[in-house]
Parts: sequence; C-alpha cells; structure tokens
Amino acid sequence: MAQVNGQADNHKTESQFVSQNLWGTDVRIDGELVRRNLQTIKQNIAPCKPRIIGVTKYYGLDAITAGYEAGLRDFGESRALDAIRKIENLQDEIRKNSTFHFIGHLQTNKAVKIVKYFDYIQSVDSLKLAEILSKSAEDNGRKINILLQVNNAGEEQKFGYSKEKLLNEFSEIKKLKGLNVCGLMNIAPFGESETVLRRLFKDIRTFRDDLEKKFDVKLLELSMGMSDDYKFAVSEGATMIRIGRKLFK
Repeated sequence: MAQVNGQADNHKTESQFVSQNLWGTDVRIDGELVRRNLQTIKQNIAPCKPRIIGVTKYYGLDAITAGYEAGLRDFGESRALDAIRKIENLQDEIRKNSTFHFIGHLQTNKAVKIVKYFDYIQSVDSLKLAEILSKSAEDNGRKINILLQVNNAGEEQKFGYSKEKLLNEFSEIKKLKGLNVCGLMNIAPFGESETVLRRLFKDIRTFRDDLEKKFDVKLLELSMGMSDDYKFAVSEGATMIRIGRKLFK
C-alpha cells in the first residue's frame, strides 16, 4: 500500500485543478453496478487475468470503496490534490490493502512527493524524471516500481517516449538503484479502428521483447488498454488494464 500525490492528465495541456464537486466526487456510486461491471469485464477477457486498475481520478471515495468491495485492489489516480484528499480519508482497511498507480503525466517538481505515496508510477517518460524518482526513493529507504510510457502512435498531444529515445536512455535508467523497472505503458489513440489498435498494442509487446533481449532485463508488465479498447489490449498481451467509465458508470 502507498499513499498518494500527483499531477495532471497524460496530455500536453496544463490543467487547472478542478474542485471535487466538478469531478463528480459527490456523485453516489452504485456498488452493485460496479460489481456487475467488473464481472462483465472479467468475462470479456477470460481466460486472461490481467490486473484490473480501477481509474478513480474522476470519482470520489464512493468509487474506491465500491471497487474495493467488488474485489478491486488496484486504483489509478493522476490529480494531486484530489488524490491526496481521497486517500487520506479512506478507511484504514482499504488504504492498507490497496495498491495505488500514478497514471498521469508527472512533472519533475512533483516527483519527490509522488514517491512517498504511490506504489507504481506508470508514466515515466524521461531520464531526468527517472533520476529524480530514484533519488527520492533512496532518500525514503524504498524502491519504487515504474513503467516507462511509450507514445508509439506518435501523438503530439500526448506525453511518452519515442521508441528511439527510450532505446538511447534505457541503459542509464536500468542503472538507477531506487527504481524497479517493471515494464511499459501506452495510451492508444481514441476512436481508432480495431486493426490500428491491435497493431499499436502488438508493437508495444514486441518493443518490450526487444528491450529485454538488448538489455538483458525482464519487463513483466504491459499496461495497455482502457474502457474502449481493453479487450484488444488483453488479446495482445496486456498484463494491466486501466478502466474507469466501464467500471463506474
């Protein structure tokens, strides 16, 4: 378990913090609906069993509590102030038995705080950020799990490594003592065809395999797929899927 802090979404816009009410955190979440949605998702991807991360960044305590009671133990957040308020006000049992994933773009000036509160940081996209995270983790006597975000669709509005840049920086990231490099993350373009989505997810898996061979590492995690494309991502090898709307609405 970890506590939480964070920064904005994984797009190249600097969002103003929006009050809790506008993010829907006062909206009552139907626990039975979450249970049914979770069961449907599991059925849709059976027999595969990736880690299902409930993306609660647009929701409040009710969503995390409902997800936990439905059987979820992984939750994704990306907005600092909202996440801190929610985690600090969770029931002790939920806070202690849950794993928190930072899934949004992380500014370097927020990195020190993030290390104290998250179990996984899925959006590492530069050597500079990795170095800051590593030093902070060592200063706090821990090793932080990270995923390296790859923007293999080349979308200008999104953050993430190009494959070429990651190949150039991976050997340095690998040396950082405060990090446990677990795998790769990507965010596929919205509204693309199944053919395009499958190609992009397969490309991430193949790139992961190439990194493992070139740098003699094991990268076990592939965080791919969200509410609209998770079935394609799982069929192409995702070990983590990040689901918000399909769980909580």
